[in-house]
Amino acid sequence: MKTSKIFAAAAVAVLSAALCTVAVGQDHATAQEVVAKVREAASTLSKTGDPAQFNQKEGPWVWKDTYIFIDDCDKKVVAAHPLKPEQIGQDMGSIKDPKGNNIFPNPKALCEAARKPSGTWAEYLWTKPGEKEGSRKVSYFLGAKGTPYVVAAGVYDDKATIKELSKLSSMK
Repeated sequence: MKTSKIFAAAAVAVLSAALCTVAVGQDHATAQEVVAKVREAASTLSKTGDPAQFNQKEGPWVWKDTYIFIDDCDKKVVAAHPLKPEQIGQDMGSIKDPKGNNIFPNPKALCEAARKPSGTWAEYLWTKPGEKEGSRKVSYFLGAKGTPYVVAAGVYDDKATIKELSKLSSMK
């Protein structure tokens, strides 16, 4: 009797730990989700031409630990950002990571790559929402057809390579 209670308690503890791990893992966006959401946002922006809808902190374009942001490739400025509205209108080439480095040193090349049918990935150091230290972020950029805009979102991932992610975004 006593061993069955101990076994039951141990099973509950293991199950609880497993469920907590799953719940925590669900708070992080996956690269697949980012590709799908960026494609959806690019399609929406192609139809509306209005980046302002992506400035809402609460809405369909902010999920888990990531969000959609928009760059204007004609003006080379940030056009929409739900978590950092102070960046709107800021030159893309002047945006700095937590260490003071430009995250997009060549906005023209980034925009050209993003306008390809499969888009492009870029990695940089960025501060996760709610944190103070920088983490490796890999973002997927895709042009919104018929507009000057590029749509992007990213994942915080220390292991994924640009090559692996590019294979993912080249699939339909």
